[in-house]
Amino acid sequence: MRKLIVFIIALLTLPAAAQNDTDHNFTVAKNLEVFNAIYKNLDLLYVDRLPADTVIGNAVDAMLESLDPYTEYYPQAKGKDLKLLMTGKYAGVGALIRYSPKYKNTFIDEPYENMPAANAGLRKGDLILAIDALSMEGKPTQFVSDHLRGDAGTTFMIKIKRPSTGKIMKLKITRGAIKMPAVPYYGLLGNGLGYINLNQFTEGAAKDFRRAFVEMKKDGMQKLVIDLRNNGGGLENEAVDIVNLFVPKDLMIVSNRGKVKRLDRNYKTNSEPIDTVIPIVVLVNGNTASSSEITAGALQDLDRAVIMGTRTYGKGLVQTTVDLPYNGKLKLTTHKYYIPSGRCIQAVNYKHDRGGYTEHVPDSLSRIFHTRNGREVRDGGGIKPDIEVNPDTASNIQSYLMSVIDSTETVLEYVLDYVAKHPTIVGPSEFELSDADYEAFKQHVLNSGFKYDGVSEKILKELVKTAKFEGYYDDAKAEFEAIENKLKHNVAKDLDYNRDRIKQALAADIVGVYYYQRGTIAYTLKHDKQMKAAKKLLGNMTEYRKILNK
Repeated sequence: MRKLIVFIIALLTLPAAAQNDTDHNFTVAKNLEVFNAIYKNLDLLYVDRLPADTVIGNAVDAMLESLDPYTEYYPQAKGKDLKLLMTGKYAGVGALIRYSPKYKNTFIDEPYENMPAANAGLRKGDLILAIDALSMEGKPTQFVSDHLRGDAGTTFMIKIKRPSTGKIMKLKITRGAIKMPAVPYYGLLGNGLGYINLNQFTEGAAKDFRRAFVEMKKDGMQKLVIDLRNNGGGLENEAVDIVNLFVPKDLMIVSNRGKVKRLDRNYKTNSEPIDTVIPIVVLVNGNTASSSEITAGALQDLDRAVIMGTRTYGKGLVQTTVDLPYNGKLKLTTHKYYIPSGRCIQAVNYKHDRGGYTEHVPDSLSRIFHTRNGREVRDGGGIKPDIEVNPDTASNIQSYLMSVIDSTETVLEYVLDYVAKHPTIVGPSEFELSDADYEAFKQHVLNSGFKYDGVSEKILKELVKTAKFEGYYDDAKAEFEAIENKLKHNVAKDLDYNRDRIKQALAADIVGVYYYQRGTIAYTLKHDKQMKAAKKLLGNMTEYRKILNK
């Protein structure tokens, strides 16, 4: 009798479901017909000739904008951008460039080690004046980037000006196949502690990670820190392969579930691990996203590592690429993913009708799940660290000095002058700026005309404005003026007060010129608050096991 009732209910729901499908299909067809009619009339009657690629491209972009930020259309002309996103590969010279508001020109900001730009002799600060016979003076970075890229093996002449000497030079460069390293730095840091910085999950990332791990294991590594801070993710299978290095075969690591069930996919470990016992700390922060969260979340759910840092970004969505006519590609969100405990860590509810994605899942609505050892973890809102450690934050003046906001290029000019006077420096782990170096930098800043917005002054101005509006200002005028006098900018004082952090940031910038990205990472680890906390925990196995309930 129970089966009969269920069968009758199922039959009763069929007409409603069929009606819903019919209504949906009719709505889709109607709107496509309206869109087609609008464009035909525009093309026929509009006063100017319509650029079809631009007009329809804008319509497509607006449609996708109403969904989520990861669903994107790549026409044939932008196909290389998608390839770079997925593989980390492109053909060019291998250098970061940026536009200088002071010099009104694009310059080399960071040449990558062992790549065409560095091999040809380009240095940080070199202003790009021309590529072949085409002037690059005053051109934005995208224009310059498009001309630096090209097919691997092709050559061109680049004309540059070196600000530190004023010398103008012409160099011949052969473009190469550029593959950004997934592991820009790894190494033993003493007392058997190994460190791997993994900054992307592009093709081959797991092989690079494995190679670094095996090398350090042979050299005596006994514990490991995996740094996933600022890693925006990438390919799921690379994340699964990395987790597989530390957990047994045939474990479910991540499950993709979406609207089209036949496209759902489960990722299990498919190889025997290489080390199931080495103590691991994984460093994460608010920019740890996607495949990074799969890695950190799976290791947490399986009680295989202690997660340390700050809460991760919370991207629990998966994208699929679809081929389109005329060699276009559509990258669209098709699934949510679920890690071993069964939770999805997506932090944001996307409002389709608002065309935005501003509503974060509140903690009160998150659900409790459990790790293999029974520890409580939650869905929604990213991966919450087992141990929360906030990083050192940059002061206001430091943020302005070390960013592109500084139109005087104060730091850039000091770094270039320092490098010109010092052909070599000691290794990253030994290098530090002296007090005399910092005093020279301080004078350079004071003489440069450097300015920045003081947060306290800004808030005071808003308070004065509000007090005047509400009629309280006149009675408290003397107090306001006294506070204003005390909060007036004193750049010299701010440079002294924030000396240590500014000196470290400046030194990291200088080290990068000599030792590239690996050098910058190696230097910053010396002063890294979160790294120090990881070292401390891995030096106390009783506390480590207690956290994992082992």
